[in-house]
Amino acid sequence: MQDTAAQRQQSLMNWLKSIAESFQLDLETLHSASSDASFRRYYRLQAGVHTRIVMDAPPSHENNEAFVDVQARLAQVGAKVPEILAYDAEHGFMLLSDLGTENFYHALQTTTDPAIVQAMYRLAIQELVRMQQADTTDLPVYDAARMLDELQLFEEWYIKQYCKTELTETEKKNLSQLFETLVADNVRHGQVLVHRDFHSPNIMMPTDSALQPGLIDFQDAVVGPITYDLASMVMDARYTWDEDQQIDWAIRYWQAAHLAGLDIDTDFAEFHRAYEWMSVQRNLRILGVFSRLSIRDGKHHYLDHMPRVNQYLRQVVVRYEEFNPLRRLFDRLENKQTVLGMTI
Repeated sequence: MQDTAAQRQQSLMNWLKSIAESFQLDLETLHSASSDASFRRYYRLQAGVHTRIVMDAPPSHENNEAFVDVQARLAQVGAKVPEILAYDAEHGFMLLSDLGTENFYHALQTTTDPAIVQAMYRLAIQELVRMQQADTTDLPVYDAARMLDELQLFEEWYIKQYCKTELTETEKKNLSQLFETLVADNVRHGQVLVHRDFHSPNIMMPTDSALQPGLIDFQDAVVGPITYDLASMVMDARYTWDEDQQIDWAIRYWQAAHLAGLDIDTDFAEFHRAYEWMSVQRNLRILGVFSRLSIRDGKHHYLDHMPRVNQYLRQVVVRYEEFNPLRRLFDRLENKQTVLGMTI
């Protein structure tokens, strides 16, 4: 039997009281820091001259052992991740070091200086390359079967539930063949630790002279294609980057990955195509996930980002003949006509 919200809050307070003296915790300062699309909740409180983060992640819903495991892998290669100061495995409570209050997404809302933005993302590229050198032994594998399974979210939640549309038999057949081709290409590239959500909300602004961005929300990490996290960053579901900017950062990443000895295509044109194809799988999944978060969970603010995700998809699918079935489907969903290959 699961605890009520009040019971869980009381359990959290009891745990914090038990460690308050050891970590100089001022429980009166405890306040909500953030929540996310999962069951995790975060709080911040004062601890002497520092602030700390409290993570409440019910073990019945969250894989906390994965968080502990990936945190250790990333720390081993020097990535800036929260330090686990205390952990109650039975209840799913953690006391973490605080990486600050401002992530890249927040900074982008107020930063108008292009030089600052470029500096931010060049640091992020270095952190991505560092992260991709982490040990991947025994991590879950992000393989073709898993990718195909995720793509079912696109039909079930975006097409059927959000767009209230049924695929024709021809569309089902064509999409099935396309998805097989897509994921077969995705998985043939170099395998590294994949964060899965390496984008502006999960990259924390540097807080000291080391100028190293922090990484959060990494517990779903897998071993998978080297193309995935770059696609997440340059086609950010929460912030729009034009193609010129995407390519600039992709080239810088590609060069840095080569210098680090990562398993990456030696031909940038092929790498560019590969991460664009990877972005199609990711963004189709995101359309399904955001639709489900709105329809099933009442988190309607995720719909605000769907036009951007659609635009990123359009950017890619019009470029490659293999994606024609997907382009035609989007045309139908958006009640557009396609005349001589042009969408009007």
